[in-house]
Amino acid sequence: MSEIITTIQQSLLKLIGQTIEIIPALLTAIVILVITRYSVPVIRRLVSAAAERVLKSVSLQSLLVQVTSVAIWVVGVLFASIILFPDLGLGDLIGFLGLGSVAVGFAFQDIFKNFLAGILLLINEPFRLNDQIIVDEYEGTVEAINVRSTEIRKYTGERVVIPNAVVFTNSVQVLTDRNCRRTDLEIGLDYNTPLARALQVLQTAMADVEGVLSTPSIEVDVVGFGDSSINFIVRYWTRPQMLHVRQVRTKVMLTLKQACDEADFNIPYPIRTLYFFDQQKYNDQSAIEASANSTQ
Repeated sequence: MSEIITTIQQSLLKLIGQTIEIIPALLTAIVILVITRYSVPVIRRLVSAAAERVLKSVSLQSLLVQVTSVAIWVVGVLFASIILFPDLGLGDLIGFLGLGSVAVGFAFQDIFKNFLAGILLLINEPFRLNDQIIVDEYEGTVEAINVRSTEIRKYTGERVVIPNAVVFTNSVQVLTDRNCRRTDLEIGLDYNTPLARALQVLQTAMADVEGVLSTPSIEVDVVGFGDSSINFIVRYWTRPQMLHVRQVRTKVMLTLKQACDEADFNIPYPIRTLYFFDQQKYNDQSAIEASANSTQ
């Protein structure tokens, strides 16, 4: 019994001794991680300031800052690991990364996919910060392009975080790629309206609308015969931001309605014409029976 107690005491003493020996390394590793944590924001600011002077692209500036942050954390964690485990050499790290790459790849394939897609988006710049875009079913203003996700602010105020892999593999409609944007507004006039005069009135009215650009020029076309009206389309250009497009559209509609009223042009309601027949006279079954009797 005494031998067992002695063995346990020796094991505890050995464990305590090893713990005491590792405490300095553990404290040093913690200090390294804390220094890494608080040095990242400082280095980010320095890199951001340097990138603004060297790079013109905002996306490339963001990419450089984010990659620098990741690199600092990787170096800090590796350095802390080496201090905590002195026997862990560079060859061991490479071997561990090689053995664990398959498992890590399966476990974090979505993260890696979004990371690579984010880097490609920042390098290729299909859109930039503050652009208004449509991705999948979401439309809004780009607020941030991170290495993992793209953040857009919808016009109704909600923030949408979209994985970069979704953005990269789907069609993206950039609404503010140019400094102007066209709106097609349809208007229907009564069939008694003289078409040539209507075209002139609508064209003249559009020239006075605030916010409508003179270049490219305004176009007014007759596009079809509707159920109760002859349909026109007024094509005009504005600044591309959605707020400006909506505001100018309201002004255009007010101006066109006023111009039609002043020119005595009627914008008709939908019209349906109903015909009432003598059911006995136009009874299909009676006509069939009469035809059958005549042939007998």
